[in-house]
Amino acid sequence: MSVETTGSDMSKAASSSSSRQEGPGGLWDSVKKAAFVIGSGILFLAAFGNSLTWHLQRFWGASGDFWQNLWTKLYVAFEGHDAALFFLGTMLLPMLSFWFTNALLLLVDITGKPSFITRYRIQVDKNNPVDPAKLRHAVKTVVFNQVFISGPMVVVVYYLMSWTGNPCGPELPTFHWALMELAAFSILEEVLFYYSHRLFHQPSLYKHYHKQHHEWTAPIGVVSIYAHPLEHMISNMLPVVIGPVLLNSHLASTSLWYCLALVSTTISHCGYHLPFLPSPEFHDFHHLRFNQCFGVFGILDRLHSTDTKFRQTKQYERHTLLTSLTPLNESIPDAPKKGQ
Repeated sequence: MSVETTGSDMSKAASSSSSRQEGPGGLWDSVKKAAFVIGSGILFLAAFGNSLTWHLQRFWGASGDFWQNLWTKLYVAFEGHDAALFFLGTMLLPMLSFWFTNALLLLVDITGKPSFITRYRIQVDKNNPVDPAKLRHAVKTVVFNQVFISGPMVVVVYYLMSWTGNPCGPELPTFHWALMELAAFSILEEVLFYYSHRLFHQPSLYKHYHKQHHEWTAPIGVVSIYAHPLEHMISNMLPVVIGPVLLNSHLASTSLWYCLALVSTTISHCGYHLPFLPSPEFHDFHHLRFNQCFGVFGILDRLHSTDTKFRQTKQYERHTLLTSLTPLNESIPDAPKKGQ
């Protein structure tokens, strides 16, 4: 009896020790796995990166004169009006990218047609079609945020970047430098968005600020910037604008990054897992469950184990690039409900 009890105690102790090691959230395990993935990626890039970038640089070089000549014409046309040129690239172009993408999505959201698009809806029983009154309210908030929050912040960005350099210089950045900038911007966005987003999920802040964004448990593209003005400033805008300011980037890189960020967040919120587009399953699950999947790429969620429930779901199995025309909710259907 004593031996059995001792063995049982030892087993419990080992289990407890293992639990502590894997930790609340298994942070150390996540760090090791992340280090393995990152290390493997570095080795891969070291082995094949030169060849890849050589081919890309060759393409860029072939069209480089075209882009530089185009920029030179624009630069000369706006000579002496750098601010106007900067705002054209950082306000007008990103807004056009955002509204063009969302106009196409809203056509589907409002009409529920065409069916060959709606069949890719993630939450199949939601927004079919979208509530018109709820949509009008969201659009008004989005326009307000763009005009009265994003606009003034971009003005501040212009003066900060002009103070430290010349964002509208006559020479475009090199291909390799532009790639490096986009990578740095993405890392900064992941870090700042993840932690600011989790901050807004603290009960005292969530109730007054972030709850507004989560009125949409089944999001659509346009609500990507449907948020309280304070949240839009800190969690939506700051993670995106900080990179070009810190790197003193050229307007071309900054404009491209702003457009990519807006289209990317639109896709993350669109509610459709469309073929050959990035998977929105990760952030859609966040809107569905609230306390999972806080980041952009999921790196910090993996490290902090804020995706553990997500990784146990069908949505996680579907969180991949769709390379066929068969919707993933058909090829990977939900488990039958009990009693069915």
